[in-house]
Amino acid sequence: MLFMDIWLIDRPEGTQLRPESVHGILWLQTHFEDIHWEAIASNQVVLSSDDVKHLTDDAKAAGLSVNHLPSQAFTRKV
Repeated sequence: MLFMDIWLIDRPEGTQLRPESVHGILWLQTHFEDIHWEAIASNQVVLSSDDVKHLTDDAKAAGLSVNHLPSQAFTRKV
């Protein structure tokens, strides 16, 4: 599996946000309010396609590694 700071995984209900590194988690702290941290830490955040695009663009501009995968691709590699 590739090293990534943030994985974005397509699910039927939207795109799941999965922080995978300390850098990814720290960066997300600057973009989400404290009330969302329990959901982020337990991989329960699901984003819309517009939010995914904005988050991906911002994270990559900050130098983070972000990968957006269909759910089938991620489960086969785990």
